[in-house]
Amino acid sequence: MVTGASSGIGAAVARALAHEGAHVTLAARRHDTLAEVQAGLKRPGGEVRTLVVPTDVTDHRQVKALVARTEEELGPVDILVNCAGVMYYTLMRNLCEDEWERTVEVNCKGALNCIGAVLPGMLACGRGHIVTISSDAGRKVFPGLSVYSASKFFVEALSQGLRLETAGMGIKVTTIQPGNVATDLSSLSTDAEALELYGQPSEARVLDPEDVAESVVYALKQPDHAAVNEVLIEPRDEPV
Repeated sequence: MVTGASSGIGAAVARALAHEGAHVTLAARRHDTLAEVQAGLKRPGGEVRTLVVPTDVTDHRQVKALVARTEEELGPVDILVNCAGVMYYTLMRNLCEDEWERTVEVNCKGALNCIGAVLPGMLACGRGHIVTISSDAGRKVFPGLSVYSASKFFVEALSQGLRLETAGMGIKVTTIQPGNVATDLSSLSTDAEALELYGQPSEARVLDPEDVAESVVYALKQPDHAAVNEVLIEPRDEPV
């Protein structure tokens, strides 16, 4: 089950998982773009079963319905990939409160809702892998991204706690921490001053969404006894 699957990293993860032979549920708010991604899911030499479920991850009832439909049509959720997220460049002094609230709702509450919806089933089966797309901003605070960084620090703490609490229960918990990725996330920002100061592109070749997807596949393909807790992946010329 992949959230935020309509574009960017989420769509790339869905394609990578289908290529590996996984049955995939794609979730995001936009049905039309989800359907476009679904049409491109392929497995060399075979078929994969896919499902599109428009979902707002900030609504726990919609998320529970997403899991229920996935279980009914595809079977138990073995893998959750939390890709749904937003990123706004804002300066604290500019008080972009609507964007602050949206960041917390999607990045923090959305991750909680998805984990809470799949965890009971995973524990009952004695297996499962929860992967959350975090950020290098979950390790280091960047100016202009204070609230976004705080949301990713939340994701890291949540994942660490879940990892510790489920040790010995067959559950793996991974965070993927990308640096700068070629997506449209920064286009959401309305704080022109923050964008001018901190949101301008550098000369570096940034990551493609497919690079991040490959990190997800790497973590998922480890043997049962081995867990990849964190993956920090950066553009070569933008180290942290």
